[in-house]
Amino acid sequence: MPIINILLMVVVVGIAGFALYYYTKKKKEQKEEDTINVDDKTYTLEKMKEFIKKRLNEITKVNLYDIGLSEEELKRRKNKKYELKKALKGCTYGDVHDKKYVKEIIYDILEKEYGVTETNISKAIPFDIPSLLTPQDKFDILIYAYKKEFGYEALTELIKKYNLAELKYVAGETKPSYVITEDEINEIYEKENIVLTFADKLAVVVQRIYQHYKGYSSIDEVRDMNIDGVSGGVSGLPESFLSQVAQTDGDYLSQVSEHKVPRACDSIWIFFQGKSIRLGFLSFGTEAELKRVCQNIYKYNNPGQLSDTNGYKINEMKDGSRVVVVRPSFSETWAFFVRKFDVKRSTLEQWFKGEEGSLESIELLKYLVKGARIVSITGEQGCGKTTMLMGMIENIYDTMNIRVQETAFELHLRRIYPTRNILTFRETDTISGQEGLDVQKKTDGSVNIIGEVATDPVASWMIQAAQVASKFTLFTHHAKTFPNLVTALRNSMLRTGVFKNEKTAEEQVVSVLNFDIHLTKDFRGKRYVERVTECIPVEDKNEYTFDHRNETTLEGKFDKFFDNATHFFTKTTDRQLYIYRNILEYVDGEYVITNPITAQNIREMRSNMDETDAESFDKFIERHWGNKARNTETVTVSSNTQVTPRRRGRPAKKII
Repeated sequence: MPIINILLMVVVVGIAGFALYYYTKKKKEQKEEDTINVDDKTYTLEKMKEFIKKRLNEITKVNLYDIGLSEEELKRRKNKKYELKKALKGCTYGDVHDKKYVKEIIYDILEKEYGVTETNISKAIPFDIPSLLTPQDKFDILIYAYKKEFGYEALTELIKKYNLAELKYVAGETKPSYVITEDEINEIYEKENIVLTFADKLAVVVQRIYQHYKGYSSIDEVRDMNIDGVSGGVSGLPESFLSQVAQTDGDYLSQVSEHKVPRACDSIWIFFQGKSIRLGFLSFGTEAELKRVCQNIYKYNNPGQLSDTNGYKINEMKDGSRVVVVRPSFSETWAFFVRKFDVKRSTLEQWFKGEEGSLESIELLKYLVKGARIVSITGEQGCGKTTMLMGMIENIYDTMNIRVQETAFELHLRRIYPTRNILTFRETDTISGQEGLDVQKKTDGSVNIIGEVATDPVASWMIQAAQVASKFTLFTHHAKTFPNLVTALRNSMLRTGVFKNEKTAEEQVVSVLNFDIHLTKDFRGKRYVERVTECIPVEDKNEYTFDHRNETTLEGKFDKFFDNATHFFTKTTDRQLYIYRNILEYVDGEYVITNPITAQNIREMRSNMDETDAESFDKFIERHWGNKARNTETVTVSSNTQVTPRRRGRPAKKII
């Protein structure tokens, strides 16, 4: 027995000794690791980012009940933990308030826990040696400095001050383009001569860490600015192309590896006042970083997974921006498109900007809305159709209920008019635009607004709803000319099976459509109203006669019969259903009122206005058209008469 006890004691002592040795060794290794980490490499952006990720992960996942806190402290720590978790999730959706909160937490951790000081902060970004700063470093500093003064107008002020949104020639290119180059950023940085305090430097470092941790990489601050939009992955060489080149052209591949040839991940563009401008000094750095941004930027409200099977997603961000993301194999590379709509600026006045004839043009557009006319807004992509639509909605009488149908939420009318009766619907994976429009019929709406007539079912229903379901309708379309608009809507009616006969479908379209506002964006990015066109249905006049009864000879009777037959075949094969004419045109840099509105439209517009507006409208008509408007009835055209609508050219009457 004593021998057994001795052996047991030896075993226990051995185990205890081994445990003590192991614990001491771990503490020594930890101490050595801590000692190793405290060197120059500690203060690189990458090391600080890893520390921030680890520290925030600890804060959000720690079990507060195991720490032994008082009740009051436990409650405070729980609230802080919940708020941080909420902000970490919200900042990835484009919420600037959550972003600000997360950046403040990172700022405190770096300053109080990580030991960042005036001395070692330059190891992250060499603030004190301008020659070592990269173009992105300089841009980040410039945006930070301008943001302190101008807020989210910072990028706009920077571009305007240095005329960066101008066509220019870039080395190696034979044609001018809209681009902001590295040389321009370097020159601007030298001219600005910005002096940063330690707090400013740390704020710039925090932003850089944040944008690679929870933000949208190099476009993070750019996306927040008050610009029209930002996109990435839309130029440069995709990786799939590089793998093909590697087998055939080694020299070209070496140029790509040295960044002499742009890659897809070097592609960052902004949409600024109608111009697409390439930011040649910014890059995502790697294809993986571009992919990370694409996978995160569309996630607000859980729209579903972006996969190879479902290669695109259309969604909105928390601030109301519209985002479209595409990926291989649907597209050749990962890419995203963010469109921003500044609802505060969406007024009719911004479209005319003091040009000659502006006041009368604005008045005309307001009367079209107050007169409850069915109006289409047409033009190419990026010409400002949605912005124009927002501006027109302001003039709808407050007594009218508004119902909106969109692909993705863009108008956000309730932000501008929180006290008005407005409800917006959108398409989802399980609810089509057609079903959404069907629901609208049962929601006591007076005005139907369709953000974009982009599909055949929506176009077809829009025509039907304009006839019976609402007082009037406003919608946007991508048609280039008025005949193209009528043809596109007619074809949509035919393809959906609502009508089988082409003429009948077209007749329904022109009987509904009152006016078209066509917007244009020229090659310099200027956006303006090119024309306002009225659609005038042509009444079908009965031209058949019984003159053959008065003829005494068979030859005479045949002549009269063939006259009637000619009328019949003309109406059957080539009957004209409408004419169109411009009532407003943009000519030689000024807006001019041209042809009068037809008397029928004038009567219907007056009947939908209140007394004050009707009186002002009468004065407007008298001022521009006088007796012409009263005498302009619905057009009746014989089948063998060719009517040529008034097109571009010097109008007969200028606005006074």
